[in-house]
Amino acid sequence: MSNRQGFTIVEVLVSMVVLSAGVMALVSSSALVTRMVGTGQHVTRAVQVSEQRLEGLRQRARSTAVPCANMVNGTTAATTDNLLESYTIAQPGGGTVRTLTSTVTYNVPRGTRSITLTTIISCE
Repeated sequence: MSNRQGFTIVEVLVSMVVLSAGVMALVSSSALVTRMVGTGQHVTRAVQVSEQRLEGLRQRARSTAVPCANMVNGTTAATTDNLLESYTIAQPGGGTVRTLTSTVTYNVPRGTRSITLTTIISCE
């Protein structure tokens, strides 16, 4: 009997199978991460557009001598950067506050999704 050291062909084949399974798992998880990053970019842009709209409405409410004098109740639609935007100004109960709601709809590979932000401003 010889006393040679080294790996047998079976050991090499088993290690290659284990290594291949690990590489395949990494490839599939990187595709998932790429999709998640893309989704995050869409959501971030939609929230930015919605926040800009609400901030503009807040500034408009404070731009007159009587706060909210130029704020008309109702819903308006607009398109910003290929995002469908809808915002509503409401005066619940005829009080001195306004409820502002901004909804932004964006496209995803399997249809559309939307985000809605709501805030209340005082008109005193």
